[in-house]
Amino acid sequence: MTSRNQNRPPRSPSSKKEGVESIPLDKRRRIGMGRTGGATNAERKPFGSVNKKLDVAATSDVGSCVEGSDCGNVEFTKEEIDALVNERLKMKKFDHKGNMELVSELNARLKVCIKWFQKRDEAHVEGEGKLQKALDALEKKCAETEAEMKNKEERFSATISELRQDNTCVQERLVKEESEKLDAIACHRKENEARIALEALQASLSKDLEKAQQDILVANQRAASVDDMYKRLQEYNLSLQQYNSKLHSELEVARESLKRVEKEKSTIMENHSTLRGHYSSLQDQLNLARTAQDEALNQKDTLANEVKCLRGELQQVREDRDRQVAQVQVLTSDVVKYKESTSESCAKLEYLMEKTKSLEETCSSQREQIRLLEHQLTATNEKLKMSDLSSIQTRAEFEEQRRNVHDLQERLAETEYQLVEGEKLRKKLHNTILELKGNIRVFCRVRPVLPDDVAGSEQPVISYPTSTEALGRGIDVIQSAGQKYPFNFDKVFNHDASQQEVFVEISQLVQSALDGYKVCIFAYGQTGSGKTYTMMGKPEASEQKGLIPRSLEQIFQTSQSLIAQGWKYKMQASMLEIYNETIRDLLSTNKSSGAENGAPGKQYTIKHDANGNTNVTDLTIVDVCRIEEISSLLRQAAQSRSVGKTQMNEQSSRSHFVFTLRISGVNEGTEQQVQGVLNLIDLAGSERLSRSGATGDRLKETQAINRSLSSLSDVIFALAKKEDHVPFRNSKLTYLLQPCLGGDSKTLMFVNISPDPASVGESLCSLRFAARVNACEIGIPRRQMTAQMTS
Repeated sequence: MTSRNQNRPPRSPSSKKEGVESIPLDKRRRIGMGRTGGATNAERKPFGSVNKKLDVAATSDVGSCVEGSDCGNVEFTKEEIDALVNERLKMKKFDHKGNMELVSELNARLKVCIKWFQKRDEAHVEGEGKLQKALDALEKKCAETEAEMKNKEERFSATISELRQDNTCVQERLVKEESEKLDAIACHRKENEARIALEALQASLSKDLEKAQQDILVANQRAASVDDMYKRLQEYNLSLQQYNSKLHSELEVARESLKRVEKEKSTIMENHSTLRGHYSSLQDQLNLARTAQDEALNQKDTLANEVKCLRGELQQVREDRDRQVAQVQVLTSDVVKYKESTSESCAKLEYLMEKTKSLEETCSSQREQIRLLEHQLTATNEKLKMSDLSSIQTRAEFEEQRRNVHDLQERLAETEYQLVEGEKLRKKLHNTILELKGNIRVFCRVRPVLPDDVAGSEQPVISYPTSTEALGRGIDVIQSAGQKYPFNFDKVFNHDASQQEVFVEISQLVQSALDGYKVCIFAYGQTGSGKTYTMMGKPEASEQKGLIPRSLEQIFQTSQSLIAQGWKYKMQASMLEIYNETIRDLLSTNKSSGAENGAPGKQYTIKHDANGNTNVTDLTIVDVCRIEEISSLLRQAAQSRSVGKTQMNEQSSRSHFVFTLRISGVNEGTEQQVQGVLNLIDLAGSERLSRSGATGDRLKETQAINRSLSSLSDVIFALAKKEDHVPFRNSKLTYLLQPCLGGDSKTLMFVNISPDPASVGESLCSLRFAARVNACEIGIPRRQMTAQMTS
């Protein structure tokens, strides 16, 4: 039994590690990374993984992401943002809950994108210093990423080279084993041929010994884990030597040699099958390594392209900024030079004019002596001609220089125009961020303090926080007990804010109506809080004009300026009021006091089409072309609007006023068409019956107003809770505002409050309602436009 084991060639040591080598290379690396705690180099997360992560945890993490958490180090590219903005949800027809979940998930991803945009905007506002720091950090990060990719590439290359060496060794061993098999078969046929085959086998075994020694040296250079293999190779070498000596001793007896050859043949066949299995496992590992290398190369190319794009954009921004700054400096220096040359030319011209006058005086004095000094007359005439020529030449140079100055002024004006266009582009991008927000924006305005407000109080009930986060966005209401109620909105205007300051904040929103969006701005608050002053103001005083006349002036001015770009606009205006849940046409010329709806025989019905547009049947719609026509219509509507006197206000608005401007624009050059709508709404004041002292008709008006505003609260709460049914039809007001609250309109709410200490309760109710509105999520606004391509 012992001699049989000695005659049998030992198995290759690689077969003993088959359990370890059969594991794929990428899987072993993952196991190693799991033991050591994972990779230490943080790589950039792809945008797709961020979306998937948000899809799983959108419901639980939306609040934390919006309120201030970092939501992970997420980076966005232009293509990813375009893909996110242009994403279309697959809505099911009757699955409202599922649709709301899809919208919530999309809003969660959009809020993460908005958070990233806001951080970018704040970093940009901080100045060039922090921008340079961010640029250095980005370059450092790119360098680290490149170094990491180079390290990975080197590791993959080393792994591939090692696998290729192992594959080469295995192939050589396989060839040698096959040759041994053929020799053994030849030895089995003839005894003499067996002796020759045994000698060839001895020579091949000596070569195998050399190869085994080379394999031992290679194994020593690799890792400490291969020491066991090296020992097995030594044992294999010793067994080969014993086997060789045994073959020499058994050459004398042919039968015993034939038996040994048969035993050797069986051993070689076993080794051959073992080597084939080992070769297949190594081939699988090589394929996995090649796949991993291809993935690493693709990732490297992707990162390199992203870094290249970022560097290109940054370099382009730098070049544009430097080019514009250099151009402005050159133009400024040229203007200064030409001004200096112009002043010198004017001085020369004045000198020449004085010289010409002196020459004319000399000529007049010499006319008396013309008969005696005829020979001097010719010389004097020549001098006059030369003076005239020089004067004409100087005038020509002056005209040329004046033309040059005019050209430079035009170039300077063009440069300033480019700067203005750049500012418009920045505002447009800011407007895009507001579109992605998807919530109703809420502004708060405090009415100026009146003498009656401070008659019985010494301490103010409204304060404004001065912290960095709440500056210009926070407001605190203090009750008599000293309890403070803080609120935060998109913008807060104190009692000193002017009408112009308020309008500047909404000017870009009004501009969106010309760009093809539906825009809705409405004022909410208690009676006497300044809603009508905010919306209408005093049109006869330029500084006290409200949002409605200022918005219309901006729209007409902008539409006139866009004529040069090929745009032509058509505008239609309508005005109505909702009084005691009844629609009244404020522009109707045929009114009757007995008619319930303002005109006999007309039924004003609210209808919404598939595109979210609102139409009121039988409503008077007037085509307007100038701001003067709008002003006349506003005066007519103000005279027709229902107002009354209560204990809280001398002239209180007893109805909801709705002004609608429909805008249709066509570009003759590009054949684009846009359709925008601007809704400006002055809601009636909310009030308590105990304070207003309303009786009779005023009592009915107050009850109707409070019911409609209560329905508005129910709609807002339903939208905030994302309920399946939203009660828009409970009142005419909510049904009219349905596209603005639940559709694709850009909506802004002004909550107006009074600084009067007696109105603290109403102010708190208004602010709490406004906070609910600010938390309400609606659809993303869409631009209504079409483009017809010319054939």
